[in-house]
Amino acid sequence: MAEHKDSGLLGFIINKPLNYNISDVLTDIKRDFPLFYGGPVDQDNLFFIHNAGHLIPGSLKIDDKLFWGGEFEKVIALVNEGVLSTKDIRFFLGYSGWSEDQLQQEIGAHSWVVVDNAFESKILSHNTQELWKDQMIALGGKYLVWSNTPENPHHN
Repeated sequence: MAEHKDSGLLGFIINKPLNYNISDVLTDIKRDFPLFYGGPVDQDNLFFIHNAGHLIPGSLKIDDKLFWGGEFEKVIALVNEGVLSTKDIRFFLGYSGWSEDQLQQEIGAHSWVVVDNAFESKILSHNTQELWKDQMIALGGKYLVWSNTPENPHHN
């Protein structure tokens, strides 16, 4: 979850890489960074989360080590200069959004597994293909079976 306001919440799907690099869609960026599907809202826009709030003016704090947004021209320069690596920043097309009470209702209906913020430290550094599986294993108990469930259960 990147932002929580009275009007709603904004977040990103963090483990859905697309078959594109950021340099495929933005010619100003000269390095290959994977591009991720952030969610179904505003898919024509680029968003990013990063750990470089001290380097990127206008960054919005998610937690002590994680930020989102900021001055994109500065991001381009830092990426092209090699200051930021794939362990420092992740790019998304679109985001996930919820209205004021929508997410609470979905959590109440057990549509989501809620974990503490300690998980946020793994978002940028973890292998995206293993992120969901490793988190389910860490939760243990009834979630262990989920760790081996394919993305589409019909393919099981």
